[in-house]
Amino acid sequence: MANIRIEVQYNRLRTPRSAAIAGIVFGALFIISIVLLITAMPAAAGAPWVHGGSKITTALSLTPIAGIAFLWFIGVQRDRFGDLEDRFFTTVFMGSGLLFLGMTFVSMTLAGALLAVSRGSTVAENEIVYFGREAMLQGSNVYAIRMAAVFMISLATIWLRTELMPRGVVITTYLLALSLLLVAGFNIWVVLVFPAWVIAINVYILVTDRHQLPD
Repeated sequence: MANIRIEVQYNRLRTPRSAAIAGIVFGALFIISIVLLITAMPAAAGAPWVHGGSKITTALSLTPIAGIAFLWFIGVQRDRFGDLEDRFFTTVFMGSGLLFLGMTFVSMTLAGALLAVSRGSTVAENEIVYFGREAMLQGSNVYAIRMAAVFMISLATIWLRTELMPRGVVITTYLLALSLLLVAGFNIWVVLVFPAWVIAINVYILVTDRHQLPD
């Protein structure tokens, strides 16, 4: 009796070219969220946040969408590595990216809680708001942004070893990451460096990929 061999062909999943736009979406939404949040924060530590409630609410609505886009950005980068992917640097790259995203979500959660406390007329808010405000700033401007710097360093190292990016882009990424490591915590606006870098990288990828497409 002849052996019957059945071959099943599977379609390999391919990353859509439009996925590279995810990094730009993340950068734009994250910048908007941070600007809204910072401008809504009162000048005095114990002052209520109720006057900036609409800004904070908008920031809280945009942040989850930005987080989803950031995950797509990580996926696009891994797809570009292909068979050149290194397990060690990829682990650091993905781990730091996920930690950055998780701590950003925690900081935004604190911002939402502070808004709720500020709107509660029966709550003695001064000490609670001050504690939450400082915890949020520590989480976003000290820890999350340093995870973003590690993310940039590991990605730049992969680019350097695989030559997937020009050396000028790699060096610029190293310099920006170093500035985040050293300046983070001293300037509240320095957090905007990371999303601006993500936008620039994705614009470069979109432009170069379009030039490489066959006519």
